[in-house]
Amino acid sequence: MTGRDLTGRGSRRRYLLLGVLCAGVTAFVATVPFHRDWFDLWVYYDAVRHWTDSAGGLRGDGLYGYRVPGQVYGFTYPPFAALCVLPLSLFSWPVALTAGIAANLGALALILRRLAQPVIRRHGLDRLTSYVLLLCLLALLEPVYDSISFGQVNLLLLALVLTDARLLSTGGRWAGIGIGLAAAVKLTPAIFIGYLVVTRRWRAAATAVAVAVSATLLAVGLAPGASYAYWTHALWDTSRIGDLSYVSNQSWQGVLARLSAPADPDRLWWAIGVVAVVGLWAYRVDKARAVGDVRAGIALTGAAACLVSPVTWVHHLVWLLPALAILTDRALEPPRRGHRLMAAAGLYVMLCSYVVWLWRYDASGVGGFVGGNAFVWTALALLLALPVRPPHPAFTAPSGGPARPAPERRGAAAATR
Repeated sequence: MTGRDLTGRGSRRRYLLLGVLCAGVTAFVATVPFHRDWFDLWVYYDAVRHWTDSAGGLRGDGLYGYRVPGQVYGFTYPPFAALCVLPLSLFSWPVALTAGIAANLGALALILRRLAQPVIRRHGLDRLTSYVLLLCLLALLEPVYDSISFGQVNLLLLALVLTDARLLSTGGRWAGIGIGLAAAVKLTPAIFIGYLVVTRRWRAAATAVAVAVSATLLAVGLAPGASYAYWTHALWDTSRIGDLSYVSNQSWQGVLARLSAPADPDRLWWAIGVVAVVGLWAYRVDKARAVGDVRAGIALTGAAACLVSPVTWVHHLVWLLPALAILTDRALEPPRRGHRLMAAAGLYVMLCSYVVWLWRYDASGVGGFVGGNAFVWTALALLLALPVRPPHPAFTAPSGGPARPAPERRGAAAATR
């Protein structure tokens, strides 16, 4: 038997195992009992249809008057987000649902490419095997699964931000457009504009601000009634979002709301916590800037966003995926030390665990404080301890092109000469 025969047999066995893994993961995600029935996508779709059918149409304020029948939930994003959803409302629900699923799957594929490609190239891993395995692993993450089964927008926003991160790493002149669009669709990604400012990416920051402001002004021009209603009232009405003390709210505000329930959380303690988190975030992001580590800066900003946002539902935790990619990259480095592997595996298992739902009905006591806020402590640990280091050329080279140093790294090196 020749070496080629053995190699071919080994490849067939590997592909067979990958096929079995894909089939098993597909069967699980299709039958898992926690499916969300595309609830959020339905809210977007129905709210926009209600808006266009109400008095005044797009120029009226019917968008934020909508409530899911029998519930408190309504459209919670800026009017520009509703304009992005508007084309879906022109079609039947099955068509809109298909388009929504396709968009999320496409965003997930882009996220996988942005996060995994440099790691695969750096460590010389087999591309097909790595991508299939990682896709299966991603599908099992609760935030990813929930984002798709809710029909949420966070995967799309993360894809925009990671595209900008890639442009920042390679010196792309159009960096900032993705972050600006993400901030126009939803307010939480605006913290990435803060990242651009802290890291002195003035051109990208100006681009992001210009894009976000232009998109918002476009919405004001096309939907003046909805814009006025959002910026003067709906933005501040947390009742349309849901119960802040609900265990799915894994933000600093959620911790305080569970401690004070049924009373409202103390605004002073919330402000103190946010200031502390923002200060820590700015310090660590500046450390990442000093060595040119864009990956760590983006990952730290994602963790901070989860902490300071008033509402961080579990499906919003897709913003922790860049941190997971960094820990995985570190775990693959020789010599492969146990604590690195434990850090990457621990974060992955935590994000797959559904652990906070054990305290869904009662988050009181020490157990509720620790376990019911498990993702809050996870995001805080990442903000404190995520590795920051000079980038490997694999992370600063354009796809298919030669490696080159990131602009931040060149600036830092020049400052030391």
